[in-house]
Amino acid sequence: MKVRIGNKLVGDGEPIFVVAEIGINANGDILLAKKLIDMAVEAGCGAVKFQKRTIEKVYTQEELETPRKSPWGATNREQKYGLEFNRSQYKSITRYCESNDIMWFASCWDKESVDFIAQFDPPCYKIAFPTLTDDRLLQYIASKDKPIILSTGMSTLKQIEHACGVLRGAEVDELIILHCTSTYPSKLEELNLNVIQQLKKIYPMTPIGYSGHETGVSSSVVAGALGACLVERHITLDRSMYGSDQAASLEPRGLQVLVRDLKEIPLILGDGIKKVYDSELPIIKKLRK
Repeated sequence: MKVRIGNKLVGDGEPIFVVAEIGINANGDILLAKKLIDMAVEAGCGAVKFQKRTIEKVYTQEELETPRKSPWGATNREQKYGLEFNRSQYKSITRYCESNDIMWFASCWDKESVDFIAQFDPPCYKIAFPTLTDDRLLQYIASKDKPIILSTGMSTLKQIEHACGVLRGAEVDELIILHCTSTYPSKLEELNLNVIQQLKKIYPMTPIGYSGHETGVSSSVVAGALGACLVERHITLDRSMYGSDQAASLEPRGLQVLVRDLKEIPLILGDGIKKVYDSELPIIKKLRK
């Protein structure tokens, strides 16, 4: 099974599709967002991803009124609003991505956000791990008749199966499931990358990918070697910048290394047939008795 995201096929036998998660790391700054898009383009990523929330719908009033110092004020409300892009800014993002030949899409945390993003005709929708158990939201996203990427962080196999059942019931044919651990940054001992192979066995007709929140590059490359057809990582210009996701993000050089190493996986794994290479023949002649 393969899923078409824009002009790219994602699935077994295809190059690993790399998504650069900009998310809230742009800090509501359109110029910073464009720099992060540049970073993804230069590394060779297939798409960039944002996050969209209707603040008053997603968070309780108590949560929004909680004190929190940030560049935008002294409460959670001011911080949350400061991170969001408006319609004009997303229009600018759309034009910039089109001019740089890279796709963009978003994880939408509520129905209003789904409708907001729909006006930009995204190539797919991402279901963020906190909303995996929100059946109504899953059904509403499914109604947009686009491919869906489902993140499974902080979810049991039973919850994943239920979510997949909701999407199948809504006649979703194009689905990608991402293994994920939802801590920022994730501990290496909690990545549990062998779940990728477990999910491939449970869902043999569904592409399986990986959404990583760890530090470093090597574990995401291992995820690709284990069969992840899509790898998503948060990106940043500098991990010391303001923001809760920065520490779990890749800086420019790290993203370049990730994309390079993921591309080399098929070459490294080979065809699995044991053989003697022509390059070994002179060594055989020299050393073998």
